[in-house]
Amino acid sequence: MAVEGGMKCVKFLLYVLLLAFCACAVGLIAVGVGAQLVLRETIVQGATPGSLLPVVIIAVGAFLFLVAFVGCCGTCKENYCLMVTFAIFLSLIMLVEVAAAIAGYVFRDKVMSEFNKDFRQQMQNYPKSNHTVLIMDKMQEDFQCCGAANYTDWESIPLMPKGRVPDSCCVNVTQGCGIAFNVKDIYHEGCVEKIGGWVRSNVLVVAAAALGIAFVEVLGIIFACCLVKSIRSGYEVM
Repeated sequence: MAVEGGMKCVKFLLYVLLLAFCACAVGLIAVGVGAQLVLRETIVQGATPGSLLPVVIIAVGAFLFLVAFVGCCGTCKENYCLMVTFAIFLSLIMLVEVAAAIAGYVFRDKVMSEFNKDFRQQMQNYPKSNHTVLIMDKMQEDFQCCGAANYTDWESIPLMPKGRVPDSCCVNVTQGCGIAFNVKDIYHEGCVEKIGGWVRSNVLVVAAAALGIAFVEVLGIIFACCLVKSIRSGYEVM
């Protein structure tokens, strides 16, 4: 039995929300992929909470897209089982997102600690690996930083000639500018703090986006439950 009256409006709004879910899913996947690329560029390695977070984001985005498809089919066919499945899965996604948010807050210091450790380890590898050179040079140029805490961290690294810093530490990068450098011509701030500041400045944007997605999901669950109730009432009348 087809839904009638106010439920037609609910059904229409649910279609709109399902489109929003698809957009959110694509957005989550894009954010996850982007975060993974950033982590690769900042040389965070191993199965740390920070390195696993992009994988969780991508998985949630893919699952949300699948759930939106199930919800679309259930709404179109007014299928009781599909709509119940949609509401349950959407609730599970919300729980995962809440858990991920809590984990991100709890492990925020751990992530920075791991990044600091990995960065200093890669500084040791700088004279030995061309791949590390490319990544660290790009990072120091992009974030306008030098070393982990500051440029003096490079004093313990066996670069040739002794006492130099990578050319990427220079304000104006030229060949050999890190040799016999003038302190005023290089970046003073360390990359760990600089990148940490960049992350913190973007946390509010991410939090606002997550809040918006959660609000849409709550509406989706409410509308789905209303439609489920209407469909079940139709079955009882029959």
